[in-house]
Amino acid sequence: MSMSEQASGEAASRLIDRRILELEGWRGETLARMRSLILEADPEMVEEWKWMGTPVWSHGGIVCTGESYKNVVKLTFAKGAKVPDPSGLFNSSLEGNTRRAIDVHEGEKVDARAFKALVKAAVAVNGAKGKR
Repeated sequence: MSMSEQASGEAASRLIDRRILELEGWRGETLARMRSLILEADPEMVEEWKWMGTPVWSHGGIVCTGESYKNVVKLTFAKGAKVPDPSGLFNSSLEGNTRRAIDVHEGEKVDARAFKALVKAAVAVNGAKGKR
């Protein structure tokens, strides 16, 4: 399967694994850590691969994407403006009416407990629990 194709489930997981390996260094480590926290927060999360190479995590709709850039790993929550963020993890895309993001720079660590709570809240906003 090509890195530019769309995929879900096992195929998407393999593409995400490959992306993490290709990134190497702090960006690969950061994306791997955040992915692990997402899957720990919600074991029913579905991994997807969309938009020509973007890891996506969904449960009852898109929860978040994991993009990597030169200076940042960005986790964009599709409905982040509706997600309670008592720990103040959202630090990017704050002006929009829909999305919110967390930009993780080299050397930064995201609070695992707060992040998992944010993921669970995003799943709840999607209404996933009522749809299963």
